[in-house]
Amino acid sequence: MDRERFESLLNRCCAPAARVDAGAIFDEVSGHYHEAHRRYHSPRHIRHCLRELDLAADLLEDRDAVEMALWFHDVVWEAQAAPASNERRSAELFVDRLGGAVAPEFRDSVHRLVMVTVYPSEPRTADEGYMVDIDLSSFGLPWEEFRRDSQAVRDEFPHLGDEEFFPRQHRFLRMLLGRERFFVTDFFAGRYEKRARDNIERLLRETGVRGKPDP
Repeated sequence: MDRERFESLLNRCCAPAARVDAGAIFDEVSGHYHEAHRRYHSPRHIRHCLRELDLAADLLEDRDAVEMALWFHDVVWEAQAAPASNERRSAELFVDRLGGAVAPEFRDSVHRLVMVTVYPSEPRTADEGYMVDIDLSSFGLPWEEFRRDSQAVRDEFPHLGDEEFFPRQHRFLRMLLGRERFFVTDFFAGRYEKRARDNIERLLRETGVRGKPDP
């Protein structure tokens, strides 16, 4: 993970008087993403998200808020957590560590951007739409990379047998496919819409037998 990039972000966003120890916060955030139980929600996912952010940077209203939210959106991740618990705890960790060092509007914006990654979600602002699309952009990767990520997600749930994991996963994937458009923004729809849908449909075909999901 890019320590210099993270520390530069904090230096831009935090009031000088707050005297934030950017290095220590980076170590904490990085430590979470390097936890042994993570396979998909890992440094690789954050690096991917930051690359996609850079591609869309000129379209964002508040690039720093979106970037901060991307760094923190999966900082807390446990496979057996209750729905929305990981996102809420991730947003709360940001507020706890940096909420007093940034402007209140920025703090609240980052909190909302993290929470919009609870799916299904309805982005209310342009930046929230970009946040959702960046988080889901790996669905539009070439098949082999997408399949690698899908296996990484499966590996994060060793406590679930196939008969429980795959129907749950398929419900989520069908929810995404059922949307009028997979990606919220024109930018990401233009780049990845077709391939994301093709990837999901192929994955559903390949994994359907194991999970025997409802039709």
